Amino acid sequence: MTDISITSARADLAETIKSARKKPIRITSRGQTQAVIISPSLYEKMIEAMEEIEDLNAYDAALADKEPAIPWEQVKKDLGL
Repeated sequence: MTDISITSARADLAETIKSARKKPIRITSRGQTQAVIISPSLYEKMIEAMEEIEDLNAYDAALADKEPAIPWEQVKKDLGL
């Protein structure tokens, strides 16, 4: 990841965005990270990975739930389906 100041990013935003296509750019101010610019493809991969982790966590929670399950036929009957 490359670090650049807000001032540098602002001075040449087009080049900053072009560079972010290759690797993430960390935007800093007074040595503190303020933002990160990443490519759309990397963003999509990160979102997909987070969703996968959420799904796995929900699955693990469902397996750990000791409450008796309601049969699908009963659910349909209760909902009038």
